[in-house]
Amino acid sequence: MIAVIQRVSEAKVVVAGQTVGEIGQGLLVLLGVEKADETETADKLLHKVSGYRIFSDEQDKMNLSLQDIEGELLVVSQFTLAADTKKGMRPSFSSAATPYHAKNMYEYFVEQAKMKGLTVATGQFAADMKVHLVNDGPVTFRLEA
Repeated sequence: MIAVIQRVSEAKVVVAGQTVGEIGQGLLVLLGVEKADETETADKLLHKVSGYRIFSDEQDKMNLSLQDIEGELLVVSQFTLAADTKKGMRPSFSSAATPYHAKNMYEYFVEQAKMKGLTVATGQFAADMKVHLVNDGPVTFRLEA
């Protein structure tokens, strides 16, 4: 399971002209699911996402987590993160999870985040989404579980 996390001051997802998910300060998580990912993988990644210290403290040092600042989480499925781009000029998606498995893992990740007490918004799985964000910093990291 792969996540690209971006520290944002605001972000939203639009599908067919309608906003389906929106947050203020927090993290935009682009989530890619691979074939071998299981609930334990999602739990480990969620622990990293929620506890990763990338928000500024009083000394303007990256020392606070999403939980510390009581920030919000916008989770967007993005199967292209599972692409193999090492060879050629076209990505291979052979390691990406099937849509059924990916949707289950995506929904599990979101539900576990809510159970942790996080404020969570989402995109729409497998939809053509337009993601709008104000990347704060910019600060962007790629995390794997």
